Amino acid sequence: MKTQRILDHFNDSAEVKRKSADVLVQPIAQAIDMMFTALSQGNKILACGNGGSAADCQHFAAELVGRFERERLPLPAIALTTDTSILTAVGNDYGYREVFSRQVRALGQSGDVLLAISTSGNSGNVMAAMEAARERDMHIVALTGRDGGQMASMLSETDVHICVPHERTARIQEVHLLVIHCLCDGIDTALFGGE
Repeated sequence: MKTQRILDHFNDSAEVKRKSADVLVQPIAQAIDMMFTALSQGNKILACGNGGSAADCQHFAAELVGRFERERLPLPAIALTTDTSILTAVGNDYGYREVFSRQVRALGQSGDVLLAISTSGNSGNVMAAMEAARERDMHIVALTGRDGGQMASMLSETDVHICVPHERTARIQEVHLLVIHCLCDGIDTALFGGE
């Protein structure tokens, strides 16, 4: 029983990734192009999300500032999920909905990219960050699941929506991690050439 449940998790995860590949390859390629353009023009990427998505933001920023799979110069990326003083001060003074949008307004500039992550597509503070990014003339890459939630309707034609076609949060998060690795690899290859 226990071993079968474990095998079921592996098989289900692999199947969701196989089914997602054809649907997601084009928007991932578009996101890579958008991020490459921003970084090559001296702009940066800001990332926000809650819970597991917050961890994904930190993972993404760490891969760009540190390195992904090869030695290179650091790339400017900031996870808006990490400064507890900002998060708690803004949450206390303005409400939790504003914890990312205040940072976007403070740090975001025209030409920057916001990586907005929400498995449901309905995270209020992530949507507020998207609104702030629009005010700052930033580009948006939305990484969601299910039907994209309310975030899907907030995107313009110049934004990119990477929506994992699945209902289960754990499976969506697993694909999100793969997408993040694809983005990092694509950015490295676009900036520094293939190996």
